[in-house]
Amino acid sequence: MKSDQVKKGMQQAPHRSLFNALGYTKEEMERPLVGICCSYNEIVPGHMNLDKICEAVKLGVAMAGGTPIVFPAIAVCDGIAMGHTGMKYSLVTRELIADSTECMAKAHQFDALVMIPNCDKNVPGLLMAAARINVPTVFVSGGPMLAGKVDGCKRSLSSMFEAVGAYEAGKMTAEKVEEYVNKVCPTCGSCSGMYTANSMNCMTEVIGMGLKGNGTIPAVYSERIRLAKHAGMAVMDMYRKNIRPSDIMTKEAFENCLTVDMALGCSTNTMLHLPAIAYEAGIELNMEIANDVSKRTPNLCHLAPAGPTYMEDLNEAGGVYAVMNELSKKGLLHEECMTVTGKTVGENIKNCINLDPNVIRPIDKPYLKEGGIAVLKGNLAPDTGIVKQSAVVPEMMVHEGPARVFDCEEDAIEAIKGGKIVPGDVVVIRYEGPKGGPGMREMLNPTSAIAGMGLGSSVALITDGRFSGASRGASIGHVSPEAAVGGPIALVKEGDIIKIDIPNNTLNMDVSEEELEARRAAWQPREPRIKEGYLLRYAALVTSGNRGAVLDVNQIK
Repeated sequence: MKSDQVKKGMQQAPHRSLFNALGYTKEEMERPLVGICCSYNEIVPGHMNLDKICEAVKLGVAMAGGTPIVFPAIAVCDGIAMGHTGMKYSLVTRELIADSTECMAKAHQFDALVMIPNCDKNVPGLLMAAARINVPTVFVSGGPMLAGKVDGCKRSLSSMFEAVGAYEAGKMTAEKVEEYVNKVCPTCGSCSGMYTANSMNCMTEVIGMGLKGNGTIPAVYSERIRLAKHAGMAVMDMYRKNIRPSDIMTKEAFENCLTVDMALGCSTNTMLHLPAIAYEAGIELNMEIANDVSKRTPNLCHLAPAGPTYMEDLNEAGGVYAVMNELSKKGLLHEECMTVTGKTVGENIKNCINLDPNVIRPIDKPYLKEGGIAVLKGNLAPDTGIVKQSAVVPEMMVHEGPARVFDCEEDAIEAIKGGKIVPGDVVVIRYEGPKGGPGMREMLNPTSAIAGMGLGSSVALITDGRFSGASRGASIGHVSPEAAVGGPIALVKEGDIIKIDIPNNTLNMDVSEEELEARRAAWQPREPRIKEGYLLRYAALVTSGNRGAVLDVNQIK
């Protein structure tokens, strides 16, 4: 056992004395030590039930012959961090989570791991750590929140943000907003639409690191507790069979993720996290292949914010495996990939039928013939720009309009709520990228303000930052290179005509190359916004959005 290095032999007698201090028995010490990384806290609604999940996992591990040992991971609530300096600290926790988990696992020589994440950066951060540590590992999340109800209709967090925009536009009373406050988030769990947390938890099933239902079983269901017990048992089975993340997270598994991502209509943040996880697994996941995957993958689901269905509906319809089963009918998946069940993808999804064609469209009757996400390129985004095309209204799939340029999110929000943005405009928010922010803030506030003020079908938004999975509309993020390194988005001027063509995957500004060269020669880097602490170190090491915003020591000049 790997853990023998901390518990067997004369040289480890001091180590054993410390295990004695922890109350471990000789019988427990003779079993494999299973680290349980639990991100329970009392500030994230999706994490407040993780203590219950953790207890169930511990029981499952013990029943299957292992010794469970719990340690923590941090988590930021993106909703609470939204729209202020706190959002600079959200994405950056992904690396902290990966680093600290690696430190704990390797310092204590755990034989296997169970990861218990939920919202938003925990899942990718812990997947990155799993790839680095490479011991048998299973994921079990806290599960999604149930949708709220207002006026008899299901609602979620994105409805809440849009209600604020409607209030600012004089379309909703303060009393109605307060009703939304009290009703849209009715239970614990990750927010109820196909936002980033739920997108990434679904990806744990697709990539093979989580059991069936991990992405969709609601947080408040007892089925989630049973799933957690089975996760604890499964990791012991993996240990005995020596199935590791490197056996599961292969190039083909990541291609499966891109395919199912397109079918589900996941958050654009998956396009940031999947390359980062692949990087840790030693695999180059070039986002340019996303369009090829999209063109052959139909979009089968329109979950909130793209449509009126929610995670609980997807669960009742058969969940992620039912979506994968539909895709398998046209040979769109690598079914030979290994999973934490000890079985292949094909074996896992074989009998998982679609129980509700109104939630999961049949493969021959999709919402869209192409996938939910598109990668755009052009003289405004030479590397990439990412858009959730399944959440864009038809009239905005091709759009041309004057640039309204803002160098931070706050200035853009003030202009939108102040009625200074009019139909046809293209709002450009820059210097919000991984380096420039720093931290690549989500732009849910401006997108929700645009939607709430009735401009969602006439105004586009482009940024080198990113969007919440709750954002909808012609919202193009991850524009690379970012403004802080002199990318073309830094050269846009007020009134420049921006041309968006999502069907043809292009994003351009109608400015001559000669003029752009002149602007480029005159451009000067901005003073860093943050000059101390973790964000200063992060900005020095982080790469661009098209590379997954991973940290790279070669970034140090």
